Amino acid sequence: MPRKPVARDAVLDAFEELLIDVGERAATLDAVAKRAGVSKGGLLYHFPNKEALISATLERLDRLAGEDLAVMAAAPEGAAAYFIRSSLWSDTPMDRSFVAATRLAEVAHEDARRRFAAIQQQWLELIGKDVGPAMAKAVLYMGDGLYFNAMWESGPSGQAGGRQADVDELLAAVERLRG
Repeated sequence: MPRKPVARDAVLDAFEELLIDVGERAATLDAVAKRAGVSKGGLLYHFPNKEALISATLERLDRLAGEDLAVMAAAPEGAAAYFIRSSLWSDTPMDRSFVAATRLAEVAHEDARRRFAAIQQQWLELIGKDVGPAMAKAVLYMGDGLYFNAMWESGPSGQAGGRQADVDELLAAVERLRG
C-alpha cells in the first residue's frame, strides 16, 4: 500500500524547518526524521538520501516561484509594485521555501544557485515588462534589500509590520521614476 503524500510533505516541511533553523549541516536525515515524527525508514522510503531530499526541496521552490510569478503577472498594481509589496517576510510557503533554499546556496550547492539565478531572471523579465529593464534591476534590489534587512533584524519569524513605511516609500519612488 503506497504511503500517503502527507508523510512526504511532513518530511519536506521538517527538512525546510531545519535548514532555516540550524542550517544545512545540522539538517541530517536523523534530525529530519525526528522533526517530521517518522522513522528513519519512513523517511528513506520517500527520500533514499539527502540529495533526494534537497532535490525535492528545490522542486518545491520552483513550483512555488512559478505560482508566485503567475500572481505577479496578473497583479493589478503591476509586477514592480507586487514584487516590492511581497518582499517582506509573511511566513508563506514561498517565504519558507526561499529561505530554506538560501541555506543550501550558502553552502555552495550548485543546483540551488542555478535555480535562484533562473528565478531571479524570471522576476527581472516580468518586472522589466512593467517598468523597463534598467528600473527592473533597481526594483529587484529594493525588494532584496527589504527582505534581507527584515531578516537580519528579526529572522524568519519576525514581523514585517515595521517595514510597511519603507514599502510605501519605495513604491512612491518607483511611481515617480515611472512617470
